[in-house]
Amino acid sequence: MKRSDYRGRFAPSPTGPLHFGSLISAIGSYLDAKHQNGKWLVRIEDIDTSRNLEGAAREILSTLEAYGLHWDEHIVYQSRRTSAYEAAFQQLKDTGTLYPCACSRKEIADSALQRGNELVYPGTCRNGLAQGKVARAWRVRVDDASVSFGDKMQGIISQELATGVGDFVLLRADGLFAYQLAVVVDDAAQGITDVVRGADLLYSTPRQIYLQRLLGLQTPAYMHLPVVVNSQGEKLSKQTLALPVGTGNANSTLFRALEFLRQQPPDELRLGKIGEILAWAIAHWNPDRLLHCTRLKLE
Repeated sequence: MKRSDYRGRFAPSPTGPLHFGSLISAIGSYLDAKHQNGKWLVRIEDIDTSRNLEGAAREILSTLEAYGLHWDEHIVYQSRRTSAYEAAFQQLKDTGTLYPCACSRKEIADSALQRGNELVYPGTCRNGLAQGKVARAWRVRVDDASVSFGDKMQGIISQELATGVGDFVLLRADGLFAYQLAVVVDDAAQGITDVVRGADLLYSTPRQIYLQRLLGLQTPAYMHLPVVVNSQGEKLSKQTLALPVGTGNANSTLFRALEFLRQQPPDELRLGKIGEILAWAIAHWNPDRLLHCTRLKLE
């Protein structure tokens, strides 16, 4: 059933140009929104100023336009929304949910438990700072919180926060608000009903749902698309030297992206115009072809 209330988004970080993996997330989120007759928004997640690349945001937006992925409302920049994060932080602080942490990266690495790719904070500072220690960051208490949610592509995901991640940082040692807080505040402010993004963020979602509950915010529906990996099984990224997608052959790259997403576009569209390819893809979008798939290799 079509949903005119659907509000989705694509939220890239301006650390470099779009590569094929980030384009897949953009296309998947766009098709899911438009298939539902919904709105598709773009948010530039530039809160981590230390990682931003000059001109990257403009290049990302230009690339989206070249692929026919036009957003429906004004662009939101996280770097301009510090006051909203401060208000949410203060709301949590007022309830006694947060506490200062003096641990350095090395101290955490030395004392934390390892759970997959996550370091589980052992709660060193949750009962107060040791004598002579100065607060570096602020963490949120998770206590015995358990979060389960139904992901529309990956199924039921459950996590015990205490043993999965531990008390996590909301205000970093460098004075910047953490991604987990910013994304929750922004999704609520933009009225996002459905989040479609890469499966590399799948296990960040329980933390975000936990914050939504603490702040009294609605929880959107989630769909996590497969992460694009290279021939070595590494996620495409700036660190793995992923190449920019470019705009010179946008129609053929778009067709290739639909094939990668297992949408089975008809061969006669291979040389079609961007608008024709997107119109077909919106009408025929079928995410069920990717059920329970978390990684796909780029051939």
